Amino acid sequence: MGTTINEKIVRGQYPYAMSVHDAPAGSMQDWRAIGKGANSKIGIILVHGFTGSPISMRPWAEFLLQHGYSISVPLLPGHGTTPSDLNQVKWQEWPAKVEEEIEWMRSEGMKIFIFGLSMGGGTTLHIATKRSHDLLGIVLVNPMIHVKFIPPQVAWAISRFQKMRDSVGDDIKRPGVTEHGYDSLPAVGVYQLLKMLSYTRKRLHDVTAPLMLFHSKEDHTLPVSNTEIIMQGVGSIPKQRIELVNSYHVATLDYDQDVIFENSLIFLQSHSPQA
Repeated sequence: MGTTINEKIVRGQYPYAMSVHDAPAGSMQDWRAIGKGANSKIGIILVHGFTGSPISMRPWAEFLLQHGYSISVPLLPGHGTTPSDLNQVKWQEWPAKVEEEIEWMRSEGMKIFIFGLSMGGGTTLHIATKRSHDLLGIVLVNPMIHVKFIPPQVAWAISRFQKMRDSVGDDIKRPGVTEHGYDSLPAVGVYQLLKMLSYTRKRLHDVTAPLMLFHSKEDHTLPVSNTEIIMQGVGSIPKQRIELVNSYHVATLDYDQDVIFENSLIFLQSHSPQA
């Protein structure tokens, strides 16, 4: 398969730069790959976060592909171009993009898991409120379900006079690593994000797919209340929470990525038909 993105990150071949414009060629687009052997009929969709990029999920996807699983890493609408494009997107477009990948995998006869990071976790939960019966399980990393003290109405008011706000940047403990996301925060996009999260939070009880959730002890982007709300609200049986002690928010690219990768593999094996 050649040199993986994760190997390049480890070698320091990606200099720290919070920009989509110097991202590796071909990384700002959808990526699908068919696995090999018995696991090839298990499909995993990996969903990146708000203002982020598929790069945050690519090493995880490559790990799963090496274990024979089929994978999809979609580029969510409004991402991978310029921040202003995220101000033009309706929130329904994000889960719709993931559901396109679900339908592709179903057409290939695959059984499906969804893995999500941050807003990708919120998007995964939204889909699971409607389609848990179509999913073998979901795995979430520092998932987002609310933003404290900022209801959608407040975000809308802010967006009327300020289209861009400062970005939180790459919240990664590991030096020299970036997910090549946007360097500013589109305010209308934030409003749309909060609308999706508000809608989803009210329906968490409809999430019944088996759940594994990873939470970073030190996360500068989201408070732990997101994890607590999700774990208390979902109807998933079983549901499991694993704390990450050496990573920040974008934990899929951080020091604890092996903890995420190996435990998610156990989860896959436990909840796949051949288990």
